[in-house]
Amino acid sequence: MSKLLHNIKTKTRFMRIGDWCVVTTGIVLVVVLFQQLWSHEGATRVQIRLGDTIYGTYSLNQQRDIQVDGAIGPATVSIMNGKARFSKSPCHNQYCVHQGWLSRSGQAALCLPNQLSLELIGEAKHYDSLNY
Repeated sequence: MSKLLHNIKTKTRFMRIGDWCVVTTGIVLVVVLFQQLWSHEGATRVQIRLGDTIYGTYSLNQQRDIQVDGAIGPATVSIMNGKARFSKSPCHNQYCVHQGWLSRSGQAALCLPNQLSLELIGEAKHYDSLNY
């Protein structure tokens, strides 16, 4: 019995050319699928919502600061170099401000106490768990 185990171990110790082809093909397939499914295109516009209504849609190509009067006070949305963010907000914890710059299509920032949201919009919708 031990001779049988020894033969199995010695024969499976080294990978053969077919094994390397299968492993290489699998790795390439995983990398390509990851890039295709999870890469996001750059956004072209930012949509600002106040409550359940669209406050405005702005191009990301122009540098500007937009002041929006929310439920608890004025908030400032900054647009610069193809990115957008909440730069000032009257909310207590400042989670929306700390979220930072948004640059890819489909990204969003929310200021729940002020009932404001930003969503970046590109030419095509990207895949996410909500689309599934």
